[in-house]
Amino acid sequence: MGDYRRIADRIADDIAAGRLTPGQRLPPQRVFARRRGIAPSTAGRVYGELVRRGLVVGEVGRGTFVRATPVRAGGQALVEAGEAVEGAGEAAAPVNLELNYPSVPGQPELLAPVLAPLLRPDVLAEALAPAPATGTPQARAAAAALLATPDWRPGPERLVFTGNARQAIAAALASLVRPGGRVGVEQLTYPLVKEIAGRLGLTLVPLAGDAAGLLPEAVAAAHRSAPLSALYVQPTLHNPTSHTTPRPRLLQLAQAVRDLELPVVEDRIWSFLQEPGDALAVHAPALTHVVDGLSKRVAPGLTAGFLVVPPHRVPAVADAVRSGGWSAGRFALEAAVRWAQEGTVARLVADKRAQAARRQRILAEELSGFAVRSAPASCFAWWELPAPWRADTFTAAAAAHGIAVTPGPAFAVSPGHTPDAVRLGLASAAEPDLRRALRTLARLAAQRGGHRTGP
Repeated sequence: MGDYRRIADRIADDIAAGRLTPGQRLPPQRVFARRRGIAPSTAGRVYGELVRRGLVVGEVGRGTFVRATPVRAGGQALVEAGEAVEGAGEAAAPVNLELNYPSVPGQPELLAPVLAPLLRPDVLAEALAPAPATGTPQARAAAAALLATPDWRPGPERLVFTGNARQAIAAALASLVRPGGRVGVEQLTYPLVKEIAGRLGLTLVPLAGDAAGLLPEAVAAAHRSAPLSALYVQPTLHNPTSHTTPRPRLLQLAQAVRDLELPVVEDRIWSFLQEPGDALAVHAPALTHVVDGLSKRVAPGLTAGFLVVPPHRVPAVADAVRSGGWSAGRFALEAAVRWAQEGTVARLVADKRAQAARRQRILAEELSGFAVRSAPASCFAWWELPAPWRADTFTAAAAAHGIAVTPGPAFAVSPGHTPDAVRLGLASAAEPDLRRALRTLARLAAQRGGHRTGP
């Protein structure tokens, strides 16, 4: 069983060393199996493992392509066999628009003083003790206050803690869905949900939506076809499109899940960037499991994930956290309590909202005239590429210029739904680098016959 992982390791080494370049197409699985002298089923596992690691992306009818990796010093990536990108290698330092962790100037200086008391031996001894999945009374109170909106204030007794928000998603789904169960999701969804579902043995069911978000009738139709065990949604600043579901649609969706008695995992990890608004948890509190965390609000290195669950489900979710090894560290919880109580989180949120607005202005200026979907408060954007660009070739071309972007198929749940789009993460790069990268990408998009309708 481990043989396919060893073969995947060798392919991964070839990608890391540049022997396989971004955008390069891997041979069909049957050809790969024949060349390697392995069974076709083993070749399928190899390709599946490479997809799981985020190294390749498979597109129905097109093949399997190497995803973007950092451009090699002094080298070029290839867009298609034998074709180098015009101007490849001319960019300055590489710019990673796949990463998306907001950080503001002075952030370490703001965080450090609050951590100082934790270094006292007596305080540190307590902070290094194990913490239960339900945290501490102080952590529950602080998290409940942090997550509250004008219309929703979770009871502290409903809080469960994990190491990060991704683990919170995993714990929620593991507690709700047995292996083999079906989970409804939007057609474009957070890529790690696909990985989590694969590890838990869950089947993701893509559900149709429109300009207002997920269609309640699509949820009901999928449930009638074969019962869904849960629904995973991102109604606020959806990743990758930045869409926020308006209140009328949210009310309809809440009514649908109540009628179906369908549990919901509501991912609100980006909601802090907007003024407090509506949440599905307000309208379906007995069914909704809210996921949030500190990685985006504060910093990715020292974080905690939050789960607000219906009161009767706290024991089951806490059991899932413990059995999955997803518990939050006590030190991280103690730090989070202090950052919240001292107002540090609030100051960081205000700064990151202002930063997101500035970066959205840069995006609008540099990609004017292109089909870009985003929101004034968002840290990312969804770029529907001009013809004849495909997501895989554009991603490879961007990598050849030292710019990493995320190809649209990484977000697609259905293999047949392969949008020719890329997601641009706006949060991690310095603003001058972001502007330069977007300007380069705009020139690149225009090179291959794409047209602009703006100036």
